[in-house]
Amino acid sequence: MTEPGASPEDPWVKVEYAYSDNSLDPDDEDSDYHQESYKESYKDRRRRAHTQAEQKRRDAIKRGYDDLQTIVPTCQQQDFSIGSQKLSKAIVLQKTIDYIQFLHKEKKKQEEEVSTLRKDVMALKIMKVNYEQIVKAHQDNPHEGEDQVSDQVKFNVFQGIMDSLFQSFNASISVASFQELSACVFSWIEEHCKPQTLREIVIGVLHQLKNQLY
Repeated sequence: MTEPGASPEDPWVKVEYAYSDNSLDPDDEDSDYHQESYKESYKDRRRRAHTQAEQKRRDAIKRGYDDLQTIVPTCQQQDFSIGSQKLSKAIVLQKTIDYIQFLHKEKKKQEEEVSTLRKDVMALKIMKVNYEQIVKAHQDNPHEGEDQVSDQVKFNVFQGIMDSLFQSFNASISVASFQELSACVFSWIEEHCKPQTLREIVIGVLHQLKNQLY
């Protein structure tokens, strides 16, 4: 506000106007400067923290790939298709996947082998018990079983029975079509595999074998 009689051209009036203008207040300029500096400093800190976090993530990924190349044997083998070039991340991952699948197959194969061996052990234990019982029975009755026939004699009996059945089977079965084959098989079983027929076959085979032995 100008005093009465003061001219607008008076330099003191201009200074007063300048200081009365809020936009030119030196204190306000310092406040804006400090706020702007604080904002820029906060942004810098956030940017720096983000950069550090991203670098840590990349370092962790790189260490992971390096560990994979050390652990997976196929990554250590030279690939002549790429020469001496460093393995790419895609190749490292693919080789790792292939190796894991290989290990799964080997694990399954070993589990099957272990299961088979366990069954074999169980069968051997059963055989051991049976042989121990046979030995014990023989020790208790040393003269028992002297008249037993050999395995060859048993095989000859079985062979004679099968030969007789095959002769009738071969003479009765037609192979002109599957339908005729099916019909002939059932007819042959009903006719030649009756208990009485089988009994007669066995008696005949045993009689022939007895004549051969004695």
